[in-house]
Amino acid sequence: MFVLIARPLVFGIALLAGQAQAQAPATVPPERVKQLFELLDDPSVKAWVAEQRNQDAGSTPAETGASPTDASSDAVTPPGQMNTMASSTLDRIRHHIERIVRTLPLLPGQFARVRAETMQDMSSKGPVSVLILIAMFIAAGLALTWATYKVTRPFRLWVIAQPKDTPIGRTKKIGGRALYSSMLIVSFALGSAGAFMLFDWPMLIREIVLTFLMAAVLTWGVRLYVMATLVPSFMNVENAVEVRALPITNETADHWAYWLPRIVGVFAFFGAAFILLPGLGIDQDGMMVLSLGADFVLLVLLLLAIWRRPRTLRDGARHSGHAETTWLLTAYFVVLFLQRIAGLYTYFWFTFAAFFLPLAIVLTQRGVNFVLRPGSEDAGRPTIPAVTIAVVDRAIRMIFILAAAYFLARVWGLNMQSMHDSDTTTMFILRGLINVVVIALAADFGWSIIKALIERKLGIEMPHPVISEEEVPILDPQQARLHTLLPILQNILLASIIVMAVLMMLASLGIQIGPLIAGAGVVGVAVGFGAQTIVKDIISGVFFLLDDAFRVGEYISSGNYKGTVESFSLRSVKLRHHRGPLFTIPFGELGAVQNQSRDWVIDKFNITVGYDTDIDFARKLIKRIGLELAEDPEFKNWVLDPIKMQGVQEFGEYGIVLRVKAMTRPGGAFGMKRKFYVRLRQVFKEQGIELPFPTVHVQGLQNPHEAENAPLEVTPELQMAVAQSHTNRRRKKAGTTE
Repeated sequence: MFVLIARPLVFGIALLAGQAQAQAPATVPPERVKQLFELLDDPSVKAWVAEQRNQDAGSTPAETGASPTDASSDAVTPPGQMNTMASSTLDRIRHHIERIVRTLPLLPGQFARVRAETMQDMSSKGPVSVLILIAMFIAAGLALTWATYKVTRPFRLWVIAQPKDTPIGRTKKIGGRALYSSMLIVSFALGSAGAFMLFDWPMLIREIVLTFLMAAVLTWGVRLYVMATLVPSFMNVENAVEVRALPITNETADHWAYWLPRIVGVFAFFGAAFILLPGLGIDQDGMMVLSLGADFVLLVLLLLAIWRRPRTLRDGARHSGHAETTWLLTAYFVVLFLQRIAGLYTYFWFTFAAFFLPLAIVLTQRGVNFVLRPGSEDAGRPTIPAVTIAVVDRAIRMIFILAAAYFLARVWGLNMQSMHDSDTTTMFILRGLINVVVIALAADFGWSIIKALIERKLGIEMPHPVISEEEVPILDPQQARLHTLLPILQNILLASIIVMAVLMMLASLGIQIGPLIAGAGVVGVAVGFGAQTIVKDIISGVFFLLDDAFRVGEYISSGNYKGTVESFSLRSVKLRHHRGPLFTIPFGELGAVQNQSRDWVIDKFNITVGYDTDIDFARKLIKRIGLELAEDPEFKNWVLDPIKMQGVQEFGEYGIVLRVKAMTRPGGAFGMKRKFYVRLRQVFKEQGIELPFPTVHVQGLQNPHEAENAPLEVTPELQMAVAQSHTNRRRKKAGTTE
């Protein structure tokens, strides 16, 4: 409706003005001219005129170059110019450069006209007065910001009081600083632009001052948010490294806290100027040339920031790393600037997104993991659930990717509604690619949550795998069961998500997935017949897991294999022998399994005492030592039934053999038995109980001094002792080998 009303109105005014100038140019009333200028100064009229100019420029083949204010104007190419992509691109570049060269000599005249018109409209106030007005209202904004700073002192103290040793405390600190920065930004905006709006100003002055005040608000806001995020050292915050939103050093934080607000401030100043200049008389070509000058200034600032950035520890580890990164960044920004000069605005935005989108994703991931890291030991190491971290990270990543895709689609000149209604091949392919991106993001989001849940369950602390047969740890059955089944479940879910995502992507591209599924089934049957051994191993493994025959961390033996279960796949299990070798055994060859890490074990062993020993007294001593060891903190959690004597096992060759037993958790008897032997020898020695051992008695020598050179008489007792000694050695050797 506005266009229908404004179009004849503007054309009528222009026609009347042209007729009046042709008939009586000297008798035009100044009031009518003033009314015309006031109408042309109206923002809605300016927007309509700019839209008409863009439409006229797009419909003329000679004027198909892109405007610096419309980055997507080069995306719509007339059909006659689409012979080849290379020639079309070269033609646009040549035409764009010709426009730049043609416009450069005309800029002084346009600026002179702008200055004359501006001075005429600002006859009551000169440029100095406008600058003073801007400075005054900026000062008013700073004054209100200072007042807000004083009033909100309790909130600042609350933010400072939040603990930095816990993830919740760090989140509250960063969130509180961001909220406090927002309060200061709002105060500055109200004190500067808000106060300016309270007064009645001429249209041109109002537009100029308000635009630059908004640029100042933008610069001030970026500065406050950068300080809240990076916490530079000049803020005098204790342990600033621990309360930042990113894991960076003090030098890096100070550097970017200095350069980022300045770069954004220059960008905001140029943006304000480019908003005002079209309404003051600078045409489209002039704006294009001026934008190149602004791009050059921003390029210089970016290169200064890049070349002066501090050398980080990671870069310092390799001497050329810092220099290589600097040169790559320099080449990247120079390429961006050259694309702007050539008028390749679509390529410019795609190149821009190709670097800054991954950078934003990486910084977000590092920031989330750094802020939500586990707490310190002093605070009890509180943690945030891994699911929460994954949801936050993937949600921010998804927002970035979708926003970048939407922006690039608009830059390319694509309309989502027109893409949905169009049946052309290009639109069909683009719709398919968009669906592929959405499916990939959804699959990544779902897999990250599933993986976080599984890792949270697997993150329960467990004893380390045993390195000897005598040190089997205590395993919580539920934890061991989770560590056994969850890795397999994780792999199955990952494979399922990948297959489903690929099938959905193919379906979104118009490919019939029914024959693929049928073909995959046929191939699966053929592979099953040709790989019966593998199928046997997989099925055997499934039944082993269903029977809960063993778990990760348990010590098992099967046939010639024994060791601790470290991990397993769909077809094999890995056993770590107590001497180090790692056995990979297919489930089909495992056979019967002896699990030595379940519930409890009973260890029985013998002790030999002399024939003159009081058996009842020895039993009491053994029972007392067993009770002492059962109360020892080192063995208390292992003992189920203390060491005690069962009775007399047999009458041996050198003494009475006593039978002793102990009931412990799996792996607890070995260390306790060693200490029991040491304690038993000490107590028996104190009580005068002899522990017999084989001896050799030599007779037949009258002179003791002749015993050294006398031949040894081989008696039956000596032969029996030697044979018993050899037998004991063989038994010990066999036990050590086992």
